[in-house]
Order: sequence, then C-alpha cells, then structure tokens
Amino acid sequence: MSDDATHPTDPQRLPLAVSMGEPAGIGLEITLRAWHHFATSHRPGNLHFFLIDDPFRVSKALRALGSPVRVATIARPEDATGVFAKQLPVLPLREHAPDAGHEIRFGTPQAETAGAVIESIDIGVELALAGKVSGIVTSPIQKKTLIDTGFAFPGHTEYLGALTAEAAMPDGLVRGPVMLLAGASLRVAPVTVHIPLSQVPQRLTTDGIIEVAIIVAQSMSRDFGILQPRLVVSGLNPHAGEGGAIGKEDEEIILPAIAYLRQHGIDAFGPLPADTMFHQEARAKYHAAITMYHDQGLIPVKTIAFHDASNITLGLPIVRTSPDHGTGLDIAGKNVARPQSMIASLIAADEMARQRRHFDAAMNRQTGS
Repeated sequence: MSDDATHPTDPQRLPLAVSMGEPAGIGLEITLRAWHHFATSHRPGNLHFFLIDDPFRVSKALRALGSPVRVATIARPEDATGVFAKQLPVLPLREHAPDAGHEIRFGTPQAETAGAVIESIDIGVELALAGKVSGIVTSPIQKKTLIDTGFAFPGHTEYLGALTAEAAMPDGLVRGPVMLLAGASLRVAPVTVHIPLSQVPQRLTTDGIIEVAIIVAQSMSRDFGILQPRLVVSGLNPHAGEGGAIGKEDEEIILPAIAYLRQHGIDAFGPLPADTMFHQEARAKYHAAITMYHDQGLIPVKTIAFHDASNITLGLPIVRTSPDHGTGLDIAGKNVARPQSMIASLIAADEMARQRRHFDAAMNRQTGS
C-alpha cells in the first residue's frame, strides 16, 4: 500500500516545506525525483510539498540537468496543492535570490550561496511554527561552506534547536534537539553527536543519557504511535566495560541512567555491548536504541538502510526530517542520485505530523482542554 492510501482525506494534511540545501549538491535532483514519485499518483488530499528556493535558479538548474519539468512559483504554502500534480512548486526566497548571471556549478560549493541556504531553512521553520506547513524536510547542506562564512552551528540539528528555542512545547514534554536516525527496522539516537571521539568520555553524563532517552520515549508515543516504547541503551566501552575491567563509564555513568529511567516508568534496558545490539533478532526486542556517540549508532543504521533512512530531529515544537546522506558533490549534476531517502523523509514527516495531531487531540480530550 502506498503512503498516499493511508490517510488520503485528512482535512488537516498541510503541505510539507523542503529547504534547498547545498545548491551545488544533489538536493535539487532528489527533490525533483521525489516530486515525480508523488506527483504521478497525486490526488487532492495526498502528500504534497513545495521547495523553498529561487524559482529562477531552480529553472536554470533543471535545464542544466536536462529536465523538462516546469516550475510553478507560489506565493503561499497552500498554493502548492493546485499545481503539484503538474509542476514543481517553489516558494521564493525573500532576500538571497541569485543575480541573472549566476552560474550553476554542480559539485563546486560557492560561498555566495550560503545566505540563500540558511534563509531557506529559516523560512521553512517560520512556516512550521506558524502552522502553515505540516513540517520541514531539509535537503543536505555543505557544513564547511556555511561555517566558513560565519554559520555558528555544526549542523542542522543544532541550528533548528536554536531557531525553535523560544517556541512553546506542549506541557510535560522535554525539549530537544535530539537526532534520531530511522530506517524501516531500526531507530537510533546518539547521546553525543558532532564532537570529536576523544571528547566523548568527558562529555558523557548520566543526566545527558536520561534526557535523550526521555525525549526519544515521548516521541515514540507522540510521533510514532508507540504508546509503550521499549528502549535499549548501549555501553560505551567494548563488552559494555566487562564489569569495569574495560572502563568504568558503563557502570558509573550509563547504568545509573537506566536505573533512573526504569524507576520513572520508561522501559529501558542495558547497557549492552554495541556489537551485539543490531543484528536482526536483537532489533526485534526494542523500538529505539540509545547509543553513546555518533558513529556507534549511525554505522549500523547506514549499513542496514543506507538508501532509505531518515534523519529526524526530536524534541522540537515542529516536525523535521532530512535525508540520511550528504550533499553528494561527486555525483551532483549527473542525474544518478537516488531519491529513496528523500522520499522516506517526506513520508516520515507527513506521518509524524498526522500522528502528532491525533496524539495531541487525544491528550486534549483527556484533560478537557
């Protein structure tokens, strides 16, 4: 069954906003292929989206790619609905449109496009906070290019946390951001993310593990419809420390966090050796895994579901997903980029928004608010 068959008549199904990402990368190519995937079976009420970019730049890039697809410039998110079946909807940037002589250079990031990349994200978040879109799907960015021009964040996750820091969260929910990598059979959230591996033992804390696990557990219920989630927690050291013989962190930092979670009603178990957590039989025993550092969790996700996993930011007042891969500069402009991860990210954002609406409505009925 296709995603569009799951809830085609949801009256609150707003469009999704897709940010432009690195213009020298594969963002436009995978967005175009995702649009074709959904547009060829589009009916009123089905999943649809629009791209936040400069229509002139997009049209020029489509010609460079040899695509016959035409752009529909829209003024408002709701305008995407009427044109989606036949044209790629593009909501224009406000301040960073390229000049008429701008050259499309796939594979070669340009510092002068950094402002447009950031503005595209900003507009998407603004629309999501205003309730005008179901969520935002972010195309991959070239982090170094942005950082070299003054961008003060190591990635999307941290930037989205800052952009939404002042927006209200529902009562009782813990604020993130927490990065979750999700494939068809595995969800993983690392406690530490974009820091050097040498810093992980010093940065790892019992409170930090507890916070990530609580945010993952609450999101499993609110965003994924899993009302009684079970979490597995990895160790840090080989063999989860071997009872303290291979490092003390597993017993002194991780074990107390798991005890606290269980005492407060969260079904968490571990710490388990990371090398035994991700085979097929092990994955059947939990809904999400908490790992201690970036590669400990991302390597198994990308091994199992490299082409169709999504990067999801939990603990935000908005829904945000992203393809689980980079900008693909080496293949940009060659029409070979695979769209599966973008398609999966659009479906995930759409489904999370639906689940969140239903969960919040049920909670409001219970509390009488």
